[in-house]
Amino acid sequence: MKIVVVGGTGLIGSKTVTRLGQLGHEVVAASPRSGVDALTGAGLAEALAGAAVVVDVSNSPSFQDAAVLEFFRTSTANLLGAEAAAGVGHHVALSVVGTARLPESGYFRAKVAQEELIVGSPIPFSIVHATQFFEFVRGIADSATDDATVRIAPVLFQPVAGDDVAEAVARVAVESPLIGRIEVAGPERFRMDDFFREALAGWGDPREVVTDPHARYFGSVLAERTLVPDDGATLGHLRYADWPGRK
Repeated sequence: MKIVVVGGTGLIGSKTVTRLGQLGHEVVAASPRSGVDALTGAGLAEALAGAAVVVDVSNSPSFQDAAVLEFFRTSTANLLGAEAAAGVGHHVALSVVGTARLPESGYFRAKVAQEELIVGSPIPFSIVHATQFFEFVRGIADSATDDATVRIAPVLFQPVAGDDVAEAVARVAVESPLIGRIEVAGPERFRMDDFFREALAGWGDPREVVTDPHARYFGSVLAERTLVPDDGATLGHLRYADWPGRK
C-alpha cells in the first residue's frame, strides 16, 4: 500500500516512515526538501498519485499566532483537496492531547482549526492526539524559565517518547479510518512540577523549579487534567527514566 507521510523528514515523520517501511508498505517521505510543499501545494499531485493513505505530521515553521493559523488552515486545505483529486481513502493527522482545552494559545487554536477542516472533509480520517514528547521536555522548561527560575504548575503530566507516537501513528495509518480520534500518552503520570524538578536535576541544570499554580504553558493557564488523556488512551512502552535522550 502506498502511504505518503507529509512532514516525513521531521522528528515523528522520519520515525513513522521507518516503521511503515518495516511493515512492508511503499512510503513516500514528503516535505519541502523533497519538493512537496503542502503550504503552497507544490508537488502534492505528483506525490499523492496512487496513494491510499496520507499521514500529516507536519508542523508550522513559525509559532506566531497568525502564521501558525495560516499554516494549518492552508496546508490542511491543500492536502485534503489533493487527496480528493487523487482518490486517497484515509487521512491521518497528528494533533495534541488537550488541544481544545487550551484556547488561550494561538498554536492550539490553529490545531483546532486544522481538525475542524479534517472532520468537515469528505475524506475518511483518523486523528491521533499525543501528549508532550520526551524530545520537547527541554523546550518546555526553557519556555517556562524566568531568569534562573523555571515556573511550573502542579498539574498532571504524562509525556511520551517520539518512537511510541510514531508506532501509534503507523498502526492507525494501516487500519480502517476511525472517523474519530485516539489518544496516545506515556506509561507514567507525574505531577508536572515534580517531573521537571527531577529532570533538571538529572541534567545537572542549576535552574530552580518553582511550583506556581498560575504558571502558563505556552500562554495558557492549566487545569489539573488539561495535558493528560482521558481513560482508554493508548499507552507507550518507554519510561522517561529509560529514554536514552533524557540526559
